[in-house]
Amino acid sequence: MTTNVETVSSNQSIKEAAAIMSQSNVGSIPVVDNGQLKGIITDRDITIRSTSEGRDSDTPVSHVMTTNLVSGHTSMTAAEAAKVMAQHQIRRLPIVENNQLVGIVALGDLATDQMSDEAAGAALTNISEPTKTN
Repeated sequence: MTTNVETVSSNQSIKEAAAIMSQSNVGSIPVVDNGQLKGIITDRDITIRSTSEGRDSDTPVSHVMTTNLVSGHTSMTAAEAAKVMAQHQIRRLPIVENNQLVGIVALGDLATDQMSDEAAGAALTNISEPTKTN
């Protein structure tokens, strides 16, 4: 788990969020207000929900962020985190304790942990599969 996580507030602009992503070489940033996890903004959110709709770069993060979050907790094992990520087809799992963001587990974190190589592989397989629609 990465514990020194860059964050943005919901009222910061998507331009600021993109700049932080670029500086940190990451594709997503948790959105935190008063210490509480409110959402996550990804480079895809900026592209799909902002650029493609002609929004201004000063648009607040809150207008394009993902809010239906799945999160984990500090007592989870790597295998449990991988299972949650696979079930929900997500590549990053924010970790919270007492409703406060304490870190984030990325698929790459799981891949570097020898004990969870198999779990990371299984998670990637499930994450990469298209969602079935009825």
